[in-house]
Amino acid sequence: MNRQDPLAQLRDIHLPETGGFWPPAPGWWLVGALVLISLAAVLLFWRRHKRNTLWQRQARDLLVDLEQSPRKDSRWFCELNALLKRVARQAFPERNPEVMSGHEWVDFLLETAPNDRIASRPMVEAMVASTWQPRPAADPAQALSFAAAWLETRV
Repeated sequence: MNRQDPLAQLRDIHLPETGGFWPPAPGWWLVGALVLISLAAVLLFWRRHKRNTLWQRQARDLLVDLEQSPRKDSRWFCELNALLKRVARQAFPERNPEVMSGHEWVDFLLETAPNDRIASRPMVEAMVASTWQPRPAADPAQALSFAAAWLETRV
């Protein structure tokens, strides 16, 4: 070896050891935290939505049950009106529809009915009055179609 040659005194290049995958860089910690927070927020909003729309799903199910009911007597009309009042209480809490009856309830139903498929006043009056009559005067099919149209806009 020549002592005059400084390059001869250099050692070979040694590469540093590669880092493992753990611990991740701070940016990956931030991304992971954002993903977890986003996932928790989506889950929270989804649960809140499910809880807030429970009454709508129950109303649809009760309407289907009423459709499939073989007996269309005064009790059936009472259940139909009760369903409409429950939905009205949820959709219009400030107007207190649960305490309405008779003409006031008929006026409320017609006022809040969809404009393009509004029912006739005599049919709605007969539907409401059929809850107290031993033999209902209202046609169950018409009452059911009115209730379905009314619920469709509320649910």
